[in-house]
Amino acid sequence: MAAQKAVGIISKPNKPELSGIVPPLVAWLRKHRYEIVGDLETAPHCPGLEVVARDQISSRALNLVIVLGGDGTLISAARAVAKAGIPVLGINLGSLGFLTEVPLEDLYPTLEAIENQCCNVQVRSMVHCDVFREAQCIAQFDALNDVVIGKATIARLNHCDVYVDQLFVSSYQADSLIVSTPTGSTAYSLAAGGPILMPEVNAFVITPVSAHSLTHRPLVVHDSSEIEIRARTGEDNAYLSIDGQIGMPVLDGDRLHCRKSQYQVKLLHTQGTFFDVLRAKLKWGQR
Repeated sequence: MAAQKAVGIISKPNKPELSGIVPPLVAWLRKHRYEIVGDLETAPHCPGLEVVARDQISSRALNLVIVLGGDGTLISAARAVAKAGIPVLGINLGSLGFLTEVPLEDLYPTLEAIENQCCNVQVRSMVHCDVFREAQCIAQFDALNDVVIGKATIARLNHCDVYVDQLFVSSYQADSLIVSTPTGSTAYSLAAGGPILMPEVNAFVITPVSAHSLTHRPLVVHDSSEIEIRARTGEDNAYLSIDGQIGMPVLDGDRLHCRKSQYQVKLLHTQGTFFDVLRAKLKWGQR
């Protein structure tokens, strides 16, 4: 008797084209004897599909999660399933797609490759962030891309002190300060002038955004380090953003402790290299 297989489907909200994508996908999966669950965004496109909230989908014993959308949807899905170690397959319905690198036309060949065990798994590190207010840890987050502390008001710079392994680095005055993983090095950090890291590099990048001092440049540190950011906001608040999707206000004196997460994201991958993705997405070598 064949082993039971199960798959989850997570979809980008408000994508009308999903009504033409989800039903044949579900039919293919059922034909190949998968049990299927979908999140709340997937359910309207396939009546009768078992629905599980995105933040609960990792409670199911799934072989993989298929993400229909762009990088933002995949990042949200990755945070939801990382603790359970469920592999993620990203199908690109967006435009740039550094992570959702499989185009829609390759959906079924990719699923066939997974069926035939011809698919590789790329392991991506995450960054963990503890938020301390006085002596109490008031929040914890894990991010695939980045942790960002930014100003909460347009007219003011964000002030913070940075330490690496308890050693003082510098006081920063900038619009924001980014702590990015190698995966996140091609996101906000790249737009702010940070370097591109290969996914396998064991490092974090600390990147100031529009720093007041021209000598404050992106800094690469080993991912075994602990990065501490102390907010100096005075009477104003700053704002902590996790992967640009969730976050919280930061008060004067709050401390952010960033270190490598105990969790990892597993991305299913069938073809091409990281440099192929860079050439395709960043248009390198094209005139």
